[in-house]
Amino acid sequence: MLDQANIPNHIAIIMDGNRRWAKAKGLPVIAGHAYAVEKTVEELIERTGELGVEYLTLWAFSTENWGRAKDEVAGLMNLFRKALETKVGKFIEKGARLKLIGDMSRFSQDIQEGMMRVMEKSKQNTKITVSFALNYGGRDEIKRAVEVGGVDFEKHLDTYAMPEPDLIIRTGGEQRTSGFLMWSGAYAEWYFTDLLFPDFTPQKLDLAIEEYQKRQRRFGK
Repeated sequence: MLDQANIPNHIAIIMDGNRRWAKAKGLPVIAGHAYAVEKTVEELIERTGELGVEYLTLWAFSTENWGRAKDEVAGLMNLFRKALETKVGKFIEKGARLKLIGDMSRFSQDIQEGMMRVMEKSKQNTKITVSFALNYGGRDEIKRAVEVGGVDFEKHLDTYAMPEPDLIIRTGGEQRTSGFLMWSGAYAEWYFTDLLFPDFTPQKLDLAIEEYQKRQRRFGK
């Protein structure tokens, strides 16, 4: 049973395992990513909103992901386009304010324009702020901020206007941070699960929050 008085304010998720999920089912790799967008992400946004989580950050595409097979990257770009045209509207209808973190400059002009449109369209929503980390890397975030702000770089971070994450979840069985939210997530509680992201249901999210609620946060003390 979840303690409603101790719900994380900000949950972040490394959405790992889409490709392995698809391969295990004999499906094309892109099918795993598509299922994640069509079902898993929507269900998690809905559940976190119900629980009163104010911020949800989803790492959808890393700076290293450009190095994947060309057909997979092209498929992901088309999936982003489709999501911006159709799926994202459902998130907005459910009260989500949409944000993007990462270096957007590498995406094609039409994708960048689509990103700007959904952020503008959802800016008045208040139920939950959902940030998609796209072309994001923790080192890259800090590097770009330092290039702009020098020693006073913190206010130039992608995550500067967001509260620090309370709980970071990584699906897919890997137990490493991969530099995700390297600065803002310094004192977050981490939860690792062997479940592949498409199998990470709202019920599994509740279990992660239950585990979080059992811990005593020390913030480095």
